Amino acid sequence: QVRVAESGGGLVQPGDSLTLSCVVGGSTFTTYPMGLYALGWFRQAPGKEREFVASISHNGGTTYYGDSVKGRFTISRDNAKNTMYLQMHNLQPEDTADYYCAAGRKFGQGVPFDYWGQGTQVTVSS
Repeated sequence: QVRVAESGGGLVQPGDSLTLSCVVGGSTFTTYPMGLYALGWFRQAPGKEREFVASISHNGGTTYYGDSVKGRFTISRDNAKNTMYLQMHNLQPEDTADYYCAAGRKFGQGVPFDYWGQGTQVTVSS
């Protein structure tokens, strides 16, 4: 079983920056360490469908971003710490959403993830 847990959400003002973290772990990690999992961030705003934010390959060498966050958000990972990050800059009210971390064995655009966190809330408001 793989567990993912997000943290770092909060209330910020427009133009601010915020970094989210996602810790990945579980009983299978001795056999399948974090370096074998692709990771991603998604978000869901009230009344809207879940939206892809960013994803990162197993070794961090390849990243994808949703069009709405390109140039403002950066995804990264530290496999030694079992942690993934999402640096968010120039946040805007339309970035307000619950942000979810996801993990999966396969990586690619549109490839579904297998494991999901409970979400962390980000609110951008003046």
